[in-house]
Amino acid sequence: MTCVIAGGGPAGAMLALLLARAGVEVTLLEKHADFLRDFRGDTIHPSTLQVLDELGLADELLKLPHQEVREVGLVTDAGAVRLASLRRLPRPYDYIAFVPQWDFLTILTSAARRYPGFRLLMRAEAYDLIREGGAVRGLRYRDESGEHELRADLTVAADGRRSALRGRAGLVPRELGAPMDVLWFRLPWRDGDPESTFLRVSRGHMMVGINRVSYWQLAYLIPKGGHDRLTGQGIEALRRPVARLLPFLADRVTEIEGYDDVSVLTVAVNRLRRWHRPGFLCIGDAAHAMSPVFGVGINLAVQDAVAAANVLAAPLRSGGPVPESLLRRIQRRRMPPTVITQTAQRVAQNLLIRRALSGSFDPGSLPRDLTRVPVFNRMAPRLVGMGIRPEHVETEEVHRGATDG
Repeated sequence: MTCVIAGGGPAGAMLALLLARAGVEVTLLEKHADFLRDFRGDTIHPSTLQVLDELGLADELLKLPHQEVREVGLVTDAGAVRLASLRRLPRPYDYIAFVPQWDFLTILTSAARRYPGFRLLMRAEAYDLIREGGAVRGLRYRDESGEHELRADLTVAADGRRSALRGRAGLVPRELGAPMDVLWFRLPWRDGDPESTFLRVSRGHMMVGINRVSYWQLAYLIPKGGHDRLTGQGIEALRRPVARLLPFLADRVTEIEGYDDVSVLTVAVNRLRRWHRPGFLCIGDAAHAMSPVFGVGINLAVQDAVAAANVLAAPLRSGGPVPESLLRRIQRRRMPPTVITQTAQRVAQNLLIRRALSGSFDPGSLPRDLTRVPVFNRMAPRLVGMGIRPEHVETEEVHRGATDG
């Protein structure tokens, strides 16, 4: 076994595909039975679309039902505010594609199955590391048949912001804080509804609406730790602000029958000071949990995976332990984009979200069109669309052949 990856999210699935494509033997573990989990980040930004294009997968993704968003803005009580236009970015990927994450992950893992070195284990939860001689040499996982060991030259934790393997490696993230948590739920879409995805801001309230064609995926932001207080007031405490903020949904809010229909995202913003141990690497949310601000979490995870594959494919293909200096190189490359993006997210959290949820936000204080501010108009599309230091696939496709997964 050359490489084992825990976590079948965007970081793990992309890294597994890139390594398998480069001729590396790789096993990907996903603890769930499928990828069909609702209320996840679904924004595929231009930088990720470019990576998919380099892999020959962009057309396959874009054949799926999706929305293309080229303008980023918000709606306040005082009217609409235009924040950024992605039309400044190079074509053809001058937009954000809204695609369900399960479709994205299915495309990545289906492509990985074309390579003989790839193996996907579902319902396989990694819970511990195997250590020998001061280095990690694989992991332990459990599935329906019991507990198992997988030995590998490199073990990668891509198992999310609550990473079990990160904890077993003794790596503790630095918490940076967030002023909000998010309640996700859905309501039916009907003829005459707005077509676009939007951010709605008012004094004391914020919402995001994502048009899923047949339904609205909705996010209602609440002050950090405010979930118990809200639920204690009954379901009307959620229905009322939704109906006021989005009057076109007022006749549907009763379809939120109770808080069992609502999924809670506890927002965390953090990052590791060190992403690696000998034989072990963290990427994606396991290395840095991102705020939902700008919707860039998937894209940072994908960029981590591409950078890691570019560095690791050749030494893994050669076999033997991976020098920790290479793992250090990956962290050095990906840490600046992480820090800069999280800093921008925290500024937005403090200037807009914290003030909106506290009731101190004045909708009339924002300019109607920030794209007319030259510096902002140059920086915002780059930050949101491409990110800091976008990565490109440098590994070559070594061999393709059908596998049984």
